[in-house]
Amino acid sequence: MPRYEYRCRTCDDTFELSRPMAESGDPAVCPAGHDDTVKMLSAVAVAVGGGAAAPAGPSSGGGGCCGGGCCG
Repeated sequence: MPRYEYRCRTCDDTFELSRPMAESGDPAVCPAGHDDTVKMLSAVAVAVGGGAAAPAGPSSGGGGCCGGGCCG
């Protein structure tokens, strides 16, 4: 079951809940009992097709030590 992270606007605590995807947007109550919470965005990397990612570097055009330019 997926885990979602929430933040309480009342006490500024962050907490996680395991719940079905269909319930991810439902209201959540923080551990202290406050109901003014928001779901936080999560950055998730998903690989499709099982391919390996190429390393970033000057030859791949994906960056390098200074964002893709030649630092020379």
